[in-house]
Amino acid sequence: MPKPYPEEFRQDVVRVARNRGPGVTVEQVAADFGVHAMTLWKWMRRADIDDGTTPGTTSQESAELREARRRIKLLEQENEVLRRAAAYLSQAHLPKRIYPLVKELAGDGVPVTVTCRVLKLARQPYYRWLERPVTDAEFEQAARANALFDAHLEDPEFGYRFLADEARSAGSGMADRTAWRICRDNRWWSVFSKKRGRTKKAGPPVHDDLVRRHFTADGPNRLWLTDITEHATDEGKLYLCAVKDVFSKRIVGYSIDARMKSRLAVSALNNAVARRENVAGCVLHSDRGSQFRSRKFVQALDRHRITGSIGRVGAPGDNAAMESFFSLLQKNVLDRRAWATREELRIAIVTWIERTYHRRRRQASLGRLTPIEFETVMTTPALQAA
Repeated sequence: MPKPYPEEFRQDVVRVARNRGPGVTVEQVAADFGVHAMTLWKWMRRADIDDGTTPGTTSQESAELREARRRIKLLEQENEVLRRAAAYLSQAHLPKRIYPLVKELAGDGVPVTVTCRVLKLARQPYYRWLERPVTDAEFEQAARANALFDAHLEDPEFGYRFLADEARSAGSGMADRTAWRICRDNRWWSVFSKKRGRTKKAGPPVHDDLVRRHFTADGPNRLWLTDITEHATDEGKLYLCAVKDVFSKRIVGYSIDARMKSRLAVSALNNAVARRENVAGCVLHSDRGSQFRSRKFVQALDRHRITGSIGRVGAPGDNAAMESFFSLLQKNVLDRRAWATREELRIAIVTWIERTYHRRRRQASLGRLTPIEFETVMTTPALQAA
């Protein structure tokens, strides 16, 4: 059974189809992106339903229905656990662990008398505990610290102001001064030095350099390269993380976002794995950017059984084959004109990659074939891309 297309890829194809020029058919767009025309029509109908222009059950409603069914099954299991554990809970010496539940039920309108009777608890010890619980301020302080710690662990380069922004976006609101105090008490500092006149040092490598500028491979999914590029629009910068297969020079996965965080690199890797087969043992080479050294990216490599490789600091030649692709992108798309919106630039990038670079641009190193033609000719059907 073929693997499903990544969601980001589907959205990009729908964007291009909706913004196609006069005389360009949906079938032509589908052929440019290597998907069946009927599949693209289905994606467009689903997008119309999700946007509210066509009646029907949206993707969110379908997801909510699946989530509701999952929760119902989970509640049935929890009820069975409570039924069997009722005798134990009535005899175990665990009153202080039960009291927060009594307080929560009281806030939802369930009388304390009823709750204590069902759980077989005395009310007076509960009221004595209620006078000395963990305060809401202490709980809020711990929640804020957790949010800041998660943001710092994901992006150790961020200072306290950026960490506060990330915490607020995650739903834990606080002032910048509060974030500074928590970071100071826990010694969560940015990895960059605060002294002026000193060069920022790249972090330690999490992998060895397994490529050493030998950008060759004898088959697909043996050696991948990845890097991140950026370009400005009137709305702000747009970042592209691409994954390139050295064997055919095909861009096997990419992700585009308005922020350059570790999730950009993780999404590009996941999209590449979703569109390929037999990726176990593949080597993925990158520079020493923080996104490729992040904990989430390293975990994604382990999850897909891909071996990481990282070049040296200040040596762009260590990833020259990927830089050459970005140079082509810069000349053919990014620098051609000024871009007003991120959406406009995104459509131009994915159209050039999927239609021009993959299917129309012949390369001398591939025997004057395009990347798609080279993979079709040089690999068996069992090894071709999904």
